[in-house]
Amino acid sequence: MAEDKKIIIDEDWKREAQREKEVLAAREAEEKKKEAEDGPRPGGPLPEGSLAALISMLATQTLFALGFLQIKGEEEREPDLDLARYNIELLQALEEKTQGNLTPEEQQLLRNTLSELRMGYVSLVNQLSAPK
Repeated sequence: MAEDKKIIIDEDWKREAQREKEVLAAREAEEKKKEAEDGPRPGGPLPEGSLAALISMLATQTLFALGFLQIKGEEEREPDLDLARYNIELLQALEEKTQGNLTPEEQQLLRNTLSELRMGYVSLVNQLSAPK
């Protein structure tokens, strides 16, 4: 004959399970409180990291340095040619170091971005050095 197995739940086990449940609930409440205090990330979540994002970030910094982009409500700043040249050189180094390892689309994006930034840089240098 098969014996009927009995499950015995003692009071200590119940108390321990309840205590663990309360600790988890307290942690969850604390995390929600912290999220509410910090608020959502301005502008939403960050995009996925990619080569295109890196190229875009460096290009944007270059455009700011050249004075082609301005922050709304801020005073217009003088172009920082040294910073612009530095960012262009970073993109050039990226192009050299990744040669042969990029997809055709990535290679074209990097090449086009560098070309546009170089032309903008030269144009601005010519404009600033032209007699007034």
